[in-house]
Amino acid sequence: MTEPFPKIDLHMHTTVSDGTDTPEEILVRVKAAGIGLFSVTDHDAIEGGRRILSARKADDPAFITGVEFSCKDEEGQYHILGYGYDPDAEAINRIVQLGHGYRMKKLLKRLAFLKERFGFTFSEQDVDTLLKTDNPGKPHIGNLMVQKGYAKGRNEAIRTYINQAHIAEEYVRPEEAIRGISESGGIPVLAHPPFGNGDQLILGEALKNRVEKLMGFGLLGMEAFYSGYTDKLRQEVLALAEGFGLYVTAGSDYHGSNKLVKLGDTGMDGRAEIPNGLLRFLQRTEER
Repeated sequence: MTEPFPKIDLHMHTTVSDGTDTPEEILVRVKAAGIGLFSVTDHDAIEGGRRILSARKADDPAFITGVEFSCKDEEGQYHILGYGYDPDAEAINRIVQLGHGYRMKKLLKRLAFLKERFGFTFSEQDVDTLLKTDNPGKPHIGNLMVQKGYAKGRNEAIRTYINQAHIAEEYVRPEEAIRGISESGGIPVLAHPPFGNGDQLILGEALKNRVEKLMGFGLLGMEAFYSGYTDKLRQEVLALAEGFGLYVTAGSDYHGSNKLVKLGDTGMDGRAEIPNGLLRFLQRTEER
């Protein structure tokens, strides 16, 4: 890093998962936004990071390899971020392939549901294109439905049709993701801890128990700065991270035009002091 405490954003998505900017476009946008250190954390995929590493020039912002695994076990859902791993390590690639396989099964089940329930049909070419996408999900199916005239917009396609499919899903378990990240030299971090699966609000003792459980698997950090936090949520996560001696990270969860979140919107602007957990995280990743 060229300065002690650059503007950072360690949580963003590209077209490799559900963002609208390519990895190469992200690199340009990050530089234009004045961000000095960033990470691409595509869902269950690391190809975007490989492309960033190939495209980066000497005067571009500093970059940390990243990923966001969608995980689930008997007690709920978790999003596990991984930073600073070796993208060529067998362990991280094994978890990526595991998650990708589950995602493909889910895609085919959703397409079958749409055909059976609503009579929506897609050509073999359409399905083949989806299957060749890095990490196809609801937005990709929704876009295809709009193209076919089955829905007026992607959000309508997802809310009115796709979300009616209640599929018994397979997920990467949190301990599998944490182990894969750690064995690849990376740092496992819990993304937006209070939000769980996105619809939950987990606080107090429930959040503490959840973090303790993940620490038992090797969790090393928490995303304490995040675009969706209130000051109260941020302070609770910071206090919990400090109490457990965990690293702290900051991310916007930028998805391009798929969300209203802006690059660099982490809640850190104007902050007088950098938390110790974030300082330690930056020092550890700089050493790699």
